[in-house]
Amino acid sequence: MTLRDVYNLIAAARGHWVLCGSAETIADTLQAWFEGGAADGFNIMPPYFHVGFDDFVDLVVPILQARGLFRRAYAGTTLCDLLGLPRPTPFA
Repeated sequence: MTLRDVYNLIAAARGHWVLCGSAETIADTLQAWFEGGAADGFNIMPPYFHVGFDDFVDLVVPILQARGLFRRAYAGTTLCDLLGLPRPTPFA
């Protein structure tokens, strides 16, 4: 990388952690941080939409699912279900 490339990478990150590499390398790093207690989840910010996000979903997520680190389905259909909260009663 040139000095200009490094600058652009840091400037574009705006203080966020930038992770680059193969799908396997990214999955390895996310797993290490999660299992090491450094994080309990991640916000994914692809460098461009929608292809960058599609790449993460199509390439990294299946690796994490195979390792048992990313769910394949949700347990319920509502936010209350997902959070294990009782459903509110409707107003009369």
